[in-house]
Amino acid sequence: MRRHRRAKIVATLGPASSSRECIYSLFRAGVDIFRLNFSHGTHDQHLYSFKIVREIEKEFKRPIAILGDLQGPKLRVGNFKSGEAILEIGKNFRLDLSSDLGDMNRVSLPHPQIFSTLEEGSEILLDDGQVSLKVKSHGDDYANTIVQIGGRLTDHKGVNLPNTKLDISAVTPKDREDIQFALRSGFDWLALSFVQGPEDVKEARNIIGENAAIMTKLEKPAALDSLSDIVDLSDAIMVARGDLGVELAPEDVPAKQKEIVRAARRAGKPVVIATQMLESMIHSSAPTRAEASDVATAVYDGADGLMLSAESAIGNYPIETVTIMNKIIERVESDAAYREYIENQHYDPEPTPADAITAAARQVAETVLATAVVTYTTSGSTALRAARERPSVPILALTPDLNTARRLAIVWGVHCLRTDDATSFQDMVDKACSAASHQEFANVGDCIVITAGVPFGTPGTTNVLRIAWIENGNQ
Repeated sequence: MRRHRRAKIVATLGPASSSRECIYSLFRAGVDIFRLNFSHGTHDQHLYSFKIVREIEKEFKRPIAILGDLQGPKLRVGNFKSGEAILEIGKNFRLDLSSDLGDMNRVSLPHPQIFSTLEEGSEILLDDGQVSLKVKSHGDDYANTIVQIGGRLTDHKGVNLPNTKLDISAVTPKDREDIQFALRSGFDWLALSFVQGPEDVKEARNIIGENAAIMTKLEKPAALDSLSDIVDLSDAIMVARGDLGVELAPEDVPAKQKEIVRAARRAGKPVVIATQMLESMIHSSAPTRAEASDVATAVYDGADGLMLSAESAIGNYPIETVTIMNKIIERVESDAAYREYIENQHYDPEPTPADAITAAARQVAETVLATAVVTYTTSGSTALRAARERPSVPILALTPDLNTARRLAIVWGVHCLRTDDATSFQDMVDKACSAASHQEFANVGDCIVITAGVPFGTPGTTNVLRIAWIENGNQ
């Protein structure tokens, strides 16, 4: 099941894609990482999907990553007397802690942390920005506002504060329960929501440890003020454009997306672009041309992964959506201009022996017209370095650790294979050549470039580069 592309596809499982047959079909169509959204469904439902993915992995002998997406704090208004209210521009509207049912003049906002951080003139967005309020006055348990953008507001709609950093932990009690479930089950990645600063990632790391990799979702503008620190503390980054687009002006989102991608790539951390990539395919069997261009732009920018949310979770065409995303990625990566874009975004290696070897492997592979770079990796760091170089040939990562193999499924250009560590230089060459041949990365007479560390099996010791040719005996 070799993929003929570098960028990876993340698909969310949900009611439209919960059957065994559908999950199998999604994998065959091109899914590399399955996302289970803890904002919806039960642990039993997620465990059912989890086990199906592991069955697919075993059948096809291809490591598959499973990502659990933590819900994070959900700020919502309370209930209205009639289930809704119409807010008119210029009218006063009050938010408070009272549990009384709301009307056109007020509604409950059961989050005291919000009131304590408000200032006069603060903007409050309701229902994904469909309604906008401006704070006139406030206290510990209320805020008097004036309606800037009016409209229909119904029960439990979400609340966003674009320019306010809230004194709220990114990890809720529900998240803690979901984390324990995910760790017991063996999830590979956990996505952290509502991150406002580095302290949120540190808190999550203290709970998760190294038992799962952390993918930090950037969906709060406040997080961008500490982008470099957050990237350093995270194992991967997700550009969560849905929530980010609520609190940022629409014209600011594309530039911020590129800024985040550059920061992650510079640090050698995987970066995933998410939300509304093929939104129209929730109801349509084909995407709009604008959506196809949006997917293509993420690929040209060198993103590691592209994510489908509602399109695959509740849409009418989940398999068709993955199929078309796969086609768009392959088409972009076959474009002659694609390599120019990638080369223009190349970052200098760190001044370490491992980075020097990995950078040299990329150059050697291009010089000798190798068909693949084969890396031996224990922790995954060597494969991440290889991907950071964005070589023009595929990266075949060999590791004895299945957890490492699964986590690397998110990484650009990396095809991972679980195999025993090399025991000698000749064994290193033989295993690499055999894997490249069997995984369809090389034929007899082809050349591959190999990187490894000596002593063999020691993490973080990449210090060997070898060129090898595929011979009949390697097969």
